[in-house]
Amino acid sequence: MPDARTSFLVALALSLGVHAGLLALGRFPALPPPLSAVQEPLRVDFTLAPVPPAKPARPAMPMPPSVETQQPVRVPDAPTPPVPEKTPATMAAPPAPTAEEWALAATYTLKNSKRYRYNWGQQVRSMMGTAVEGERQGLVRFRIEIAPDGTLARADVLWSTSELVVELALQAIRAMPSLPPTPTGKPLVFEKTIAFLPFETGWPPIYKYDCLPDPPSFKSPFAWNGVSPRPVTQARESASPADGAGSEAECSDAEPDSIEAEEKDMERQFKEWGSLGE
Repeated sequence: MPDARTSFLVALALSLGVHAGLLALGRFPALPPPLSAVQEPLRVDFTLAPVPPAKPARPAMPMPPSVETQQPVRVPDAPTPPVPEKTPATMAAPPAPTAEEWALAATYTLKNSKRYRYNWGQQVRSMMGTAVEGERQGLVRFRIEIAPDGTLARADVLWSTSELVVELALQAIRAMPSLPPTPTGKPLVFEKTIAFLPFETGWPPIYKYDCLPDPPSFKSPFAWNGVSPRPVTQARESASPADGAGSEAECSDAEPDSIEAEEKDMERQFKEWGSLGE
């Protein structure tokens, strides 16, 4: 029995050795074959290879400068043209009424002495001087009372748009020359607006319609105070030229209107009625 066990162990060791050798051969690559003792001589070929013809070189394109290295170009500012100073608009004072115009106004009784009232306003405006655009412009409205002998009895300021214009107008009123008596021989009371503007000196009135009667003022036929007897409403009859109210005989002192007055009257009518046709 001891011999059989020993033989088994020897066989097992041999088997293990064989398997270990096989595993070692599979892990390491096979060694190259040994070099031959006699090597072949080295051969060198000195034949020049054919060189292809050289192509003409293209000019190098200039490369744009890099964005990082590009320097900003300073464009000089254009010279700013000087701003011309605005010249304010001006308008010279209109001429004062002549002695002939005052003589005609002193006899004109129609429409609350219409010529006299217009001449008075022109006299004041002519004495106020040149109107300049800006603070020295504006309007002022007076309530005037002139005594029968032509002297100023009262002058009240109703409203104004400039204190300077009021001061200039009052200075002109105080310095006015003596005026002719009023046409009716009674105190003349009226309201007048003085325009101290660089584009307007006043509107010349039209006298050719002064002979016509004033249109009747509107009075509501239904108005009643609740105490007095109710008025009887009657149909209003239109005035006829045959009545003598609108005849040419009542306009004997009227003269043809000037071209400027006619132009201003047409302009007034266009501004008043022209917008209705739009």
